[in-house]
Amino acid sequence: MKFDAYLEKHFHILYFVILAAGTVFSVYYAGNQLLDGDQDQMLIKGYMGAYDGNWLPFGNYGSTVGNVPGYLSALVVGLPLMVWDSPWAPMAFLIALRIVSVLMLDSVIKHYFSKPVRLVFALLVWFSTWMQYDNVLYNPSYLLFFAALHFWTAFKMREEVSFGYSFLHVLAIGMAMQLHFSWPLLAFVSIYLLYRGLGKVSWFGVIAGVLVTGLSLVPYFLEMMNNEQIVQESDRYIGYGLTHVYPVLKSVLYWIRYGSMMFSNKAIANSTFEWITTIEFARMALVYLWKGWVFGVGAFTVVISARYSWRLWKRVKPMIHKGENPPSFDDWLPLYAFGVFIAILACAALAPITFNYWHLMLAYPFAIIPILYGVAAFMEAKPERFKLFAIIAICHLVAVNVVASNDSRKYKSSASYVEQVNQFVKDNHSVIYQSKQ
Repeated sequence: MKFDAYLEKHFHILYFVILAAGTVFSVYYAGNQLLDGDQDQMLIKGYMGAYDGNWLPFGNYGSTVGNVPGYLSALVVGLPLMVWDSPWAPMAFLIALRIVSVLMLDSVIKHYFSKPVRLVFALLVWFSTWMQYDNVLYNPSYLLFFAALHFWTAFKMREEVSFGYSFLHVLAIGMAMQLHFSWPLLAFVSIYLLYRGLGKVSWFGVIAGVLVTGLSLVPYFLEMMNNEQIVQESDRYIGYGLTHVYPVLKSVLYWIRYGSMMFSNKAIANSTFEWITTIEFARMALVYLWKGWVFGVGAFTVVISARYSWRLWKRVKPMIHKGENPPSFDDWLPLYAFGVFIAILACAALAPITFNYWHLMLAYPFAIIPILYGVAAFMEAKPERFKLFAIIAICHLVAVNVVASNDSRKYKSSASYVEQVNQFVKDNHSVIYQSKQ
């Protein structure tokens, strides 16, 4: 039996295995996370709300721009704690939310690709270290859900004018705003979709979404009038990325890296392997062998990612501008991916900072779309060679996730998430119960 036929026949089992294995890794990553300032900010807001009823109308502090607006940062931690009083409650909610996100993304992808390619998508989204490495309790980890909601509603809006889908589409942008300052990326994608005629808009739904988002931010604006600390003054300015050029170029490189296995240095370049051996010679040998392997695979896949992105660009180039003929069903997905790429450039040009990988995680699932088109062609032309590459890729992802979850900048095998959270709550008792002081 040919490999693609085997994947087709056993699709449901293999899809479940990918989801299950990714979930196991997610839980393991979460249990080994090292708490730092980002998690501390989420935890303090969530516990203040759940334990003391004191819900803060602002979220985590962002570089050069102050705190993100709204209650959502507190709610995503506090509400799960009210259901289950355990440090695992907010992490369980986060992991469940990300699983729903993968399923939502796949509900669109399935209209464009075969079942074997959908398995590749599930593997690259849910099992990739780009995604697994963010199984920590901080605000960018939640962005996958709003990226998926934006994508799913945009696809539904292609079919019909719907108050509900238009409302949820705007709400995806508005709720992302309450978690991270990268939310304009989704807004720019929507603007491009509207310009290109890739959706049918219910303006009543849009207005309702804007009103709900605005009303949810009223407490934040009231707080801002009395608390200047949540607004950060900076010497940076809108358009910093455009005038300095490098931030824009770096964002292009991230698009290519997201489609590759050149993962963040924090995940792959800081392993010491002390959890495996204390023999210095053996440990150093492992370090050099590991870096040679992961950077070698990373460099190879970066070239592949760039090649596939270029191929997709050549396909969409004649279609990117608004024309007399509406885009076909098959054109919608590559044009959506192009819209995300343009949104990355716009955000990088306007942002007052130089982006790091977590700033653009809203774009991550869509940077894989060029890879899917390339994989589909490769699988059809050379199925046996694809089988070899697939086996190597799976083994590589397993190895990277094992190492990154045990020995990296954000995770250590010796760490205990539960113990850290319990100690944090104990140390911050007076802050959590402020209203009862």
